[in-house]
Amino acid sequence: MPKIIIMRIIFTISFLLICGTTLAQYARNYKAEGDKAFRNKDYYEAAHFYLKAAEGASLVKQVEMPYLSNNTKTAKAPVVADKAYLCYQLADSYRLYENYIEAEPWYYQVLNDNKEASYPLARLWYGICLRANQRFNDAIKHLTAFEKAYSGDAKYLKMARKEIDNCLFAKEQYAYPLLINVAQLKGEWNSDGSNYANIRRDENFWFTSSRQLKSDKRHLNRIYHLTAGTSAKPNIINFKDDNDHKEVEYGTPALNPLGNKLYFTRWYKEGNKTVQAIYRSDRTNDDWSKPVKLNANVNAGGFNSIQPFLTADGKRMFFVSNKPGGQGGSDIWMSTLNNEGEPINSVNLGAVVNTAMDEQAPYYDDEVKRLVYSSKGFTGLGGFDFFESYGSEEDWTAPHNMGYPMNSAKDDLYYSPNPRDNDKFYISSDRESDCCLDLFEITDQRFFIAGHVLDCETQKPLAGAVVSLIDSLSKKTVKQITLGEDGKYSFKITTKRPYSLLFEKAAYFTKNLHVPAISQNKTDTLFNPDLCLQPYVVGKPMVIKNILYDYKMARLRPESKVVLNGVVDILNDNPMLKIEIGAHTDSIGGEAYNQKLSQDRAQSCVNYITSMGIALDRIFARGYGELRPIAPNTLPNGKDNPDGRQQNRRTEFTVLKTD
Repeated sequence: MPKIIIMRIIFTISFLLICGTTLAQYARNYKAEGDKAFRNKDYYEAAHFYLKAAEGASLVKQVEMPYLSNNTKTAKAPVVADKAYLCYQLADSYRLYENYIEAEPWYYQVLNDNKEASYPLARLWYGICLRANQRFNDAIKHLTAFEKAYSGDAKYLKMARKEIDNCLFAKEQYAYPLLINVAQLKGEWNSDGSNYANIRRDENFWFTSSRQLKSDKRHLNRIYHLTAGTSAKPNIINFKDDNDHKEVEYGTPALNPLGNKLYFTRWYKEGNKTVQAIYRSDRTNDDWSKPVKLNANVNAGGFNSIQPFLTADGKRMFFVSNKPGGQGGSDIWMSTLNNEGEPINSVNLGAVVNTAMDEQAPYYDDEVKRLVYSSKGFTGLGGFDFFESYGSEEDWTAPHNMGYPMNSAKDDLYYSPNPRDNDKFYISSDRESDCCLDLFEITDQRFFIAGHVLDCETQKPLAGAVVSLIDSLSKKTVKQITLGEDGKYSFKITTKRPYSLLFEKAAYFTKNLHVPAISQNKTDTLFNPDLCLQPYVVGKPMVIKNILYDYKMARLRPESKVVLNGVVDILNDNPMLKIEIGAHTDSIGGEAYNQKLSQDRAQSCVNYITSMGIALDRIFARGYGELRPIAPNTLPNGKDNPDGRQQNRRTEFTVLKTD
C-alpha cells in the first residue's frame, strides 16, 4: 500500500477519534450548559441543553447523528437521580418561559417515577401546566392533592389555592364566553418575533416588534410605524445619536396629543441585569431626537419603570414600576406632567388596583374614568389577565376580570381602543404562540335588549314598574331599572350566560322572560315586542277566555290547555300566589247537575295545572253551577238568550292570597 494512502488512513482514523471524543465530551457537558443557562435565567437556552442531555441519557428518543459509525458503544444508562434531575430541570425551563405544553409531560415523568419527595413542588407546577393547557378538572385534582400533602413554605399553598380558584373561574368562563370575536391581525403586523403594544392615532399605528432587523439580522425590540390601508411594510423608528449601549431596545410607545413627543420603555443589559426606564423623544419634521430619560419622579434610581400611557389630554402618564412605595412586584403608578412633558410627581394607584404580584400595561379613559390593565394577582384564567376598574387617583372600584376570550390561559396585555370604530379594539397575547406576544383585533358583539312595558288593560306605559336582568345560573340580579314615564327599559348583554328579564309592579302579575344568547338582529340592539303586565285585585274574579269543553262534559279540549299554560306561567312567575279556578254554567239543566258539571270542569283545569308542576296547595277548584250569572239566560220576553248563556258558561281565575 503506498505510504501516502497509509498516512491518509491514519489521519482519517485520528480525526474520527478526536471528533468522537469531542462529541462525547460535548454531550457530557449538555447538563452543565443547561445549568449555566438556567442560573442566568435564560430558560429557552436551558431547555435546549437539558433536552440534549435527556436525549443522551435515553430519556427521549435518541436523535441519530449522521456521518458517525453505528459501532459505537451503547451509552451508559443514567443513574435515577440524574434522570429525575434532568426531567425536573427541563420541565422548569419550559414552564419558566411559559411553554406549558412541553413542560407538562416532564413534570408528569417526575411524579410517575415517584420522585415527588425529592421534588415536592413538582405536583404544583404540574397542576399549573394542566390549568394553562385547559385541562381544568385534572388541574384541580392535582392541585388539591398538593394542598393536602405539602407542608413547606405557605406561599406555595397560597399559590395552589389561587390556581384552583383560577380553574373554577376558567371553567365557567369557557362555558359562557364573552360576546366578542378575537382575531390575530394579518399582513405585516405579526412577525417571527414578539409583536405587541399597538396604538392607533388617526390612520397611523405604532407598535413594538422584535422582528429581525435588516441591518444586522438581530432580533431586537424596536418601535414601528404603519399606515392603515396600505400594503407597505412597517417603518422602524430610529432615534438620533442613541448609541450608548450596544443592544439597547425600545418598546411600548405612547404619544402626546400633538404627536410630537413619544414616550417609551428603553432597556439594555448590564451583565445579567436588565436596566429598564421610561424615556421621551421629540420629533422635528420626520426626525426623532436622542431619547431623554424622565426624571426620578418616574425613574427611581436602582429600580425599573416601564410601559408609559398618556391620557388623551396629555396631562397625566400612567406607568409600571417596581420602585418603593408599591404593593409588591410591579405596580401601576400615575404622574402629572408639566407643560414640557416632564413628570412632577408619582402616585401609586393603591392596594385596590395593585397586588403583591405583578401589574402591567395600563390604559386609562379620562372621559369615563375607566382603567384597563393586566395583573397576575387576582383570580383569572392564568398568566396576565385584563382587569378593569373605575375611578381616579387612589379611589378605585374593585377590579373586574374582563373574561374569556378577552383573556386566555396565557399572557394578555396592552389594551388599546380603535378610535375609528367603537366596536373594535386591540390587545397583545401569546395565546397562539409558545413564546411570543402577537397583535390581535377584537370585535365587540355584545348587544342591547330593550322594549316598553305597558298596562295590559289601558295599553299605556307602566311608569314605576321594575325590570331586572337576572343571571339564570346564580339567580342573582345583574342590573335593575325602575321605569320612567315612557315605560322603556334597556340592558346590555355581554356574555353567552343564560339571562332572564323579570317585570314587576305591585298589584300586577309578575312576568319572567328568557333572554336570547345572541342578537338575532343585524344591528346591535334587539327590541322586544312591547310587553304588558296584567293588573289584578285580590278576591276579584277574572275570566279566562277560550277555555272550552266538549258538550255536557268536563274534559278539556286541546286548545284549552294552551290557554291554561298561561295560568301556569303566571303561577311560576308569582310563586307566592294562591288562586281559585272557578267554573260556571248557564241555567239549562237542573241545578244539581250544573253544580256537579261546573265542579268537574274546574277540577279538570286544576288537574292540568298541577300536572305542569304547580303545587296542590296553591290552586283550588270550585264549581258555582248556574248561581252566579253575569248575563241574562233569557230575554225579557221569555225567549232564549244564546249570547247571555255563552257568557255565563265561563271559567274564572281569582287571586286568593299574594304572600
